[in-house]
Amino acid sequence: MHDDIGKTEASLVAARRDHLAALRSAGRDPFAQTRFERSSMRDALASVEPALAAPADCDDAALALPISFAQIAELFAYVAAEQPLATQRLRLAGRVLTRRGMGKTSFFDLADATASKLQVYARRDDLGEEPFAALSHVERGDIVGVEGYLFRSKMGELTLHATALEVLGKALAPLPDKWHGLQDVEKRYRQRYVDLVVNPDVRATFLARSRILSEMRRFIDARGFHEVETATLLHVAGGAAARPFLTHVNALDAQMQLRIATELNLKRLIVGGMERVYEIGRIFRNEGIDTSHNPEFTMLELYAAYWDVDDMLAFNEALMEHLARVVTGGTTLRVGEHEISFARPFDRIGYLEGIARYSHGRFTRERLLDPAGAAAILEELGMPPSPTHGHALDKIFERILEPHLIAPTFVTEYPLAISPLAKRVPGDPDMTQRYELFCAQMEISNAFSELNDPDDQRMRFESQIAQRAQGDEEIPEPDWDFVRALETGMPPTAGIGIGVDRLVMLLTGASSIRDVILFPLQRQHG
Repeated sequence: MHDDIGKTEASLVAARRDHLAALRSAGRDPFAQTRFERSSMRDALASVEPALAAPADCDDAALALPISFAQIAELFAYVAAEQPLATQRLRLAGRVLTRRGMGKTSFFDLADATASKLQVYARRDDLGEEPFAALSHVERGDIVGVEGYLFRSKMGELTLHATALEVLGKALAPLPDKWHGLQDVEKRYRQRYVDLVVNPDVRATFLARSRILSEMRRFIDARGFHEVETATLLHVAGGAAARPFLTHVNALDAQMQLRIATELNLKRLIVGGMERVYEIGRIFRNEGIDTSHNPEFTMLELYAAYWDVDDMLAFNEALMEHLARVVTGGTTLRVGEHEISFARPFDRIGYLEGIARYSHGRFTRERLLDPAGAAAILEELGMPPSPTHGHALDKIFERILEPHLIAPTFVTEYPLAISPLAKRVPGDPDMTQRYELFCAQMEISNAFSELNDPDDQRMRFESQIAQRAQGDEEIPEPDWDFVRALETGMPPTAGIGIGVDRLVMLLTGASSIRDVILFPLQRQHG
């Protein structure tokens, strides 16, 4: 069966190469083209008499951009059936989806970057004998530039009547057919370029991701924050509990680690007097792969001097609501079987309170905060033992509380055992001023009032050394230079980390993190 498929594909490729040879013989080598100037929004508005007014949301820069097929459909929706429209020609380009030939005429559909479609009508008498003949060598997937005027067909479809045509690119590999698309999930991720061509919803997801990132930056910049870039290669990768990737830097003859967070370097900048900083960048953690984890992912980390965890919580709520409104036009999203509201205020529940509630009072504060008690709870739950107290608490939380966190919920006041960089709760030294935001059973953000006491930080790092010795490989090595930075003096500060990929999953309705990462990590193919 696979041999038959291979032979069929080989014959299709051979046929496409024959069409390429024919185009070259006719002096129309598609790969010789260097540019094709497309009509702008300004050109389209001026192409009719009287000229149309520019949309209210179009500034000079937007007017100069190439007009999309979706914008054409919106601008010229009023055109009546069979009515010629333009007194000036429009120049448009896109990828051929279908072509239908009928003797001296031909129809074909083009798709542009927005995945919108425009029908093109070509007639031999308008194009000329030789250019029209070139159309017989144009196939699904080829890239074509056309010039012509708009009209509405007898069937009511807005159509470009072509008066000139150029083949700008030839698809030598056949695209999956439009009915079955690209069904193999692994192939979709491996050949994302094909996935984007044949699945408009996939392209829409990544355009939405781009918009989400732009809106995040706009929202943050408006509040006086400065975007910075910190090191990816580190001698000590800290700021999170995760195994780092290791590499060797030949120039230094030194083993280094890829960052697992940007936290410690961003707080060094706070020490240096940069009071509001953030970074959106790639993070690398040598961990498992599932629907919500990828070893390479994007994180927003943000720090504000003179804020506390409550200030950050309010910022977090406002950002989430804003992004939901921008992407969806409202605050209610469907995630799987659930309708979720991102309207403020979000739900809140204490870490210990939540575990006690959903264990029906069995797992109390006293048991959870005692290492032996937490170990006994794991045994009661039939779970394997954990190397450290903090690891045990994480496993209990994931089993007992996390499954109930569907609506956006702030889980507040985390135990010190799992919060080595957060300030303690005044009057309760076992707990910290920390929250995590969960939605759809996923952690979306993690924030706290940052520990700025160098002596306390040193003691916590020393405690982590003991935890590493007990076998918890996710505990990072201590970064003693960070303690030195705190000794220089850091103002009260709040910080937050937001998983961008998971946030995009929520806002676009994706069910896997690999559906919102353009090139997710995969096994090497073949």
